[in-house]
Amino acid sequence: MTLQPGEKISLPQVAMTSNKMFRLDDYRGNYLVIYFYPKDSTPGCTTESIGFTDHYNDFAKVNATIFGVSKDTLNSHEKFKAKYQMPFELIADTEKALCEAFAVLKEKSMFGKKYMGIERSTFVIDMEGKLIKEWRKVKVSGHVEEVLAFIKNLK
Repeated sequence: MTLQPGEKISLPQVAMTSNKMFRLDDYRGNYLVIYFYPKDSTPGCTTESIGFTDHYNDFAKVNATIFGVSKDTLNSHEKFKAKYQMPFELIADTEKALCEAFAVLKEKSMFGKKYMGIERSTFVIDMEGKLIKEWRKVKVSGHVEEVLAFIKNLK
């Protein structure tokens, strides 16, 4: 079942960096920006994550908390986060619970081999826990600014 905009959502607890657990209820009263990316330390994913890092304070000013999500391990996430000095947490969705909840797993192809991978996507959840915006098949260039502008326009 895919989450729909306007729907109040419930998500499972998932491990994230800094020895923390992601629990949706812990962030009530904040906007949440949850961006899904295919793999740590790849060019597009690095560029996107640096974009969110560069605008971290701008998101904080509009009461928005950022989370990056991929299927990578916590160890991989910790290295990626440290290397690029990301001020937000990365969620290790190794069991694909969040990927399935947001329906971001899509069939992909590399070198003629088909596999299930994450479609670059971003979601905004409002202060009451409702999904209010989604971007799918994200192109990295200009995306972070577009997400920030969307949240600023909610005020």
